[in-house]
Amino acid sequence: MAFDPDRVSASFDFDCNHVAALRRDWLALLDLAVFGDVRSSKIGAVDRLRKRLLESGEGLRSLTNDRSWIPQPREQIKGAMGASVKLRDVLLGLERAAQSVNGGDDFARFEKTLLGFRHELLRLVEHHEALWAILLEEQYDEDTDDEEDD
Repeated sequence: MAFDPDRVSASFDFDCNHVAALRRDWLALLDLAVFGDVRSSKIGAVDRLRKRLLESGEGLRSLTNDRSWIPQPREQIKGAMGASVKLRDVLLGLERAAQSVNGGDDFARFEKTLLGFRHELLRLVEHHEALWAILLEEQYDEDTDDEEDD
């Protein structure tokens, strides 16, 4: 049985206010990491942090990309789930890089913003992962029911 196109489309409806808030937080983090006073006693730690921040922005963009050009709903969902898994990995790398940052006048603001960004990003990811998992599970259940009927 085919996917319900309306449900598939709805699973890709990212709350524009939530995404905009994530983008604002991401830009604030990037600004603090590049132009702010955020320091580490470890050589290269702030550079690694900047790189991970860039990757997290790219991952957010990848997750929220329009996938309607992909003709098969299953492939749309699989692509989005792949982007979601990659974003989770990038977020873990960002968290590890941030652990090395421990000083500077902007450190407290950076840390607070990062924790809020992480929380809201995971909220977004988990919500859509759950929608996609339900759609895929329903397809699997229907395929299994069809096999049992044979």
